[in-house]
Amino acid sequence: MPLIGYARVSTEDQTPLPQSEALQSAGCAEIFEEHASGGNRARPVLARVLERIGKGDTLVVVRIDRLARSLSHLLEVIERLEGKGAFFRSLQDPIDTASPQGKFTLQVLGAAAEFERALIRERTKAGLASARAKGRVGGNPGLRAKDPAALRKVRQARQDGYMERLNETAQDWVPNVRRLRPDMAWEDVLRIINGPLPPDRHWTQSRLLRAVKAYVADGFLPAEVLGRAGRRETDDRLPAIVAAIKGADPEITLQAICDRLESMRERTPRGRTSWQPSSVRMLLERAERLGLL
Repeated sequence: MPLIGYARVSTEDQTPLPQSEALQSAGCAEIFEEHASGGNRARPVLARVLERIGKGDTLVVVRIDRLARSLSHLLEVIERLEGKGAFFRSLQDPIDTASPQGKFTLQVLGAAAEFERALIRERTKAGLASARAKGRVGGNPGLRAKDPAALRKVRQARQDGYMERLNETAQDWVPNVRRLRPDMAWEDVLRIINGPLPPDRHWTQSRLLRAVKAYVADGFLPAEVLGRAGRRETDDRLPAIVAAIKGADPEITLQAICDRLESMRERTPRGRTSWQPSSVRMLLERAERLGLL
């Protein structure tokens, strides 16, 4: 069972060496290091690690806070690993999703998170009921009066909330959009993005386009990604898709590419749905001749 280590420190002044040494001692064959804030979910190295991990692999960290600063983010990452048939282990915390004890700990954490959300909902309902009993009307007075300044403030708050939610998922789609657009059609980009994601996190094309336009407007993506995709010969489509998967993870194996193509329900050049490494190798060679790699 391959162990893949992830070490993170917040600033360039700090060193991830102690974490890397602990991960190496734990038997990690590969260790990825990153300098980034724990509160930032859009970490490029972590995104690459999660993209690379395959079935049977285990992501290992020294402590939970090296991976996530919030319970929701931790559960989100573990859910993504489980969707790929992979596991998670923290060396200094009692979490190892490959063991019954670790799974139980994870269930307790999930139940605690749900209990906390339920308490917040109940407190909110009780507070609103108390306010109504005292004759107070809820809501923003400026909105009730349709004050332009209040309306602008609410619109900005909604936009800020939307961008914050996008930032939490940026690692799933931004790298692929940046690499593949406008050379590849949105339909194929969407399938490549959804390939490694669990079904409940799949993007629709309209939702993805809205997110991309928001990132372009804020300068996080170049405007060129919204350009019209050029016409591609039918014979070039499969090499382009395989090249895109390989480009996202240069170390990915031929069999892993086969699994990804089957999850995308992409037919082989001969019209079958069962992919073989030899077919992928042939497409990679063609992609290289076409200058796609």
